[in-house]
Amino acid sequence: MTDLSQPDPRAPEPIPLTVLTGFLGAGKTTLLNRMLRDPALADTVVIVNEFGEIGLDHLLIERIDEDMVLLGAGCLCCTVRGDLIATLEDLLRKRDNGRIQPFRRLVIETTGLADPAPILHALIYHPYLVIRYRLQGVVTVVDAVNGASTLDAHVEAVRQVAVADQIVVTKRDLAADDGRALEARLRALNPTAPFRDAAVAPGDLLGGLFGLDGKSADVRAWLGAEVEREAHQHHDHGHHHGHHHHDVNRHDASIRAFSLASDVPVPRAAFEMFLDLLRSAHGPNLLRLKGLVALADAPERPLVVHGVQHIIHAPVHLDAWPDADHRSRLVLIVRDLDPAFVTRLWDAFLGRPRVDGPDAEALTNNPLAIPGG
Repeated sequence: MTDLSQPDPRAPEPIPLTVLTGFLGAGKTTLLNRMLRDPALADTVVIVNEFGEIGLDHLLIERIDEDMVLLGAGCLCCTVRGDLIATLEDLLRKRDNGRIQPFRRLVIETTGLADPAPILHALIYHPYLVIRYRLQGVVTVVDAVNGASTLDAHVEAVRQVAVADQIVVTKRDLAADDGRALEARLRALNPTAPFRDAAVAPGDLLGGLFGLDGKSADVRAWLGAEVEREAHQHHDHGHHHGHHHHDVNRHDASIRAFSLASDVPVPRAAFEMFLDLLRSAHGPNLLRLKGLVALADAPERPLVVHGVQHIIHAPVHLDAWPDADHRSRLVLIVRDLDPAFVTRLWDAFLGRPRVDGPDAEALTNNPLAIPGG
C-alpha cells in the first residue's frame, strides 16, 4: 500500500512559479524586462496575458522566442481562465516529451485588470498543477503616483496588494513624498509583505513559498469563494472538462479596451496634439495607453509610447520594428470614456474623412467633450 504521507521519489521536482501582478501602468513589463536579463532567470518560461484587441505587451518584452507563451485577449481571471490551466498543462507535456527545453522556472505576468484570486485558486487547488508547479510567491507592482487613487477606484488593485508576498513600489521619483503615504496604506492592506524599490535585484524577487500565513482574512475569503464558484461550475458544466466559463465579467462595465491603428505614418505634430488633448481633458479616465507609432519623419524607427492617466512617459525610438507589422498601433484601456469618441478624435488628427453623425458637430466644435456623456 502506498504511503501518501511521503513524497513519491519518482515524481519530478516541482517547477518554481512566480505570479507578477499589479494594476495598469504600474511598471510590470519594465520590471519583467529587467528580470529576464538577469542570470537568475535563465531557462525561464514567461506567460504574458493581455487585455485588449491588439496584443502589444509581447512586442515590448525583449525575450521573444519559444520561451514566451502569449495568451489571447481577455484576462486570466475571466475569459482565458481555462486557457491558463490548459497552457500550464501543455507546457508540462512538451517539457516531459522533450519538445521544448526543460525550463527551470515559470513567471506569469497578469493583465493589470486581473483579480488574482482565481489565478491563485488554480495554482493552489488544481490536483495536477499543484504537484508539478510550486507557487513561490506573488510579486505586486504599485505605482507611487497613481497608487492611492487606483486603490480607491478598483477592487482588483486592492486584492493584488493583499495577496502579495513582495510589493515593488515604482515611480517614487515622481511622487510628492516618495510614496511614503502610499506605503502606510499598503501596509494596512498587507502587514507582512516587504517593500522593494523599482531597482530591486531580480534575483531578490524569487524564492520562498506562497502561503496564507500573515495574509488578511479577506484573502482567505476570496480564495474560499473561488472554491465555491469552482464547485458550482463543475455542477452546472460538468461536461466541459478543463474549461471554465464565467457568466459575468468581473471588471467594472465602465472599463473598455480598444485599439487605434494607422497604415500611414503619423505626422509628429498631429500625434503630439492628440496625446496632449487626450491627457489634459480625460487623463483620470485614461487607465492605460501604450503602443508603437510610425512617425512620418522616421517611420523606420517606431516610437514606443506609454501613458497612465495624466502621465505620458517620455517616448523612446526603437532602432527597428520588433515584428513584420509596421502599422501604428495604440491600445487604450479607459473608464467612462466612449471609445468611438477617441477613435473620431484620432481620425480627426490624422486628417481622415469625418464620419457624419449626431455627434459630429459637437466633436468639431468642442474636441474636449465626450459626445453623449
